[in-house]
Amino acid sequence: MDLAAGLAVAVAGRFSRGGVARRVGLGLGLGLVGVTLLTDSRLSLSRLLPIELHELADHGWGLAVIAAPFVGSYTRRSPGAAAVHVLAGAAVLLGALVTDYRCRSGMHLGHERMTDPGPVGA
Repeated sequence: MDLAAGLAVAVAGRFSRGGVARRVGLGLGLGLVGVTLLTDSRLSLSRLLPIELHELADHGWGLAVIAAPFVGSYTRRSPGAAAVHVLAGAAVLLGALVTDYRCRSGMHLGHERMTDPGPVGA
């Protein structure tokens, strides 16, 4: 879901009329795609980032993308891009609330908790 949301935001930004919407869409969209591809998960290219960091990125990215059209003042100039940004941010936030953030390799930001069920597939 993160890859689809990131690509949707980047594409919406790329084809928007406003310069701010274009820059914000490309920056935030490609940023989420990059974080997703570097996270310790099933669909990653490299297991560079712990899954806990990806969880924080999901929450922060969702809030940032929802706020971006209003903070960047492009809701009227690029309403299509603004709508895609808000919907993608809400989808990622809702998805983050129901996602099981367990890592594949056992890598954690801090110490492992006693209640941690362990890596996926262990």
